[in-house]
Amino acid sequence: MSAPTAVGLERAEHPAERPAERPAEHPADGGAALRVVVVNGSPNERSKTMGLVGVILDTLGGMLPIETSQIDVYRLGPGFTEAAERDEVSPDVEATIRLAEQADLLISATPVFRGSYPGMFKHFFDLVDQYALANKPVLLAATGGTDRHALVLEHALRPLFGFFQALTVPVAFFASAGDFDGTTLLNPRVYGRVEMGLNDVMDLLRTRATGTHAPNA
Repeated sequence: MSAPTAVGLERAEHPAERPAERPAEHPADGGAALRVVVVNGSPNERSKTMGLVGVILDTLGGMLPIETSQIDVYRLGPGFTEAAERDEVSPDVEATIRLAEQADLLISATPVFRGSYPGMFKHFFDLVDQYALANKPVLLAATGGTDRHALVLEHALRPLFGFFQALTVPVAFFASAGDFDGTTLLNPRVYGRVEMGLNDVMDLLRTRATGTHAPNA
């Protein structure tokens, strides 16, 4: 499976408008594809956070058709970082924010710094319309140095999306530094939690799919 579309890496190409590179696939399912948008809060191009997200996307893609895009908030440029209000962002950043707002499923993925999510990650959601995520499924994922940082899921991320009246799914995923070799997730227990957790919400996610899907593509 190829990597998801990365938004914010190439400033000259309006990356939010590029088609997703991860194909919609599920041989037994001819329904609509679930349009998944990952908001990546890691400052690193390769990270444990996206290592965890890769496992989530691979597992999800084996259960139903998906189309994925990735927004790297640290690579959105001055059109994002210099904007205090939504009407101050550049056109390509506006398109990127709309991409997140229009997703069927939003995956909020972030490392934990000093007990919470990074400020750049929060700034992205400061620019999202207050009602754009209402009733939208949001899946929470985070990584941190130790398991003690897992509390960020319930005490920082879930309240953030509660403000937006988003439908944060009950399942959330966390992996600590010891679960990885570099940026590759190795711990089989985390793989098991991801598979079990996604199975628990599969019926909900299938009802939200609006993307196109060619069954034998």
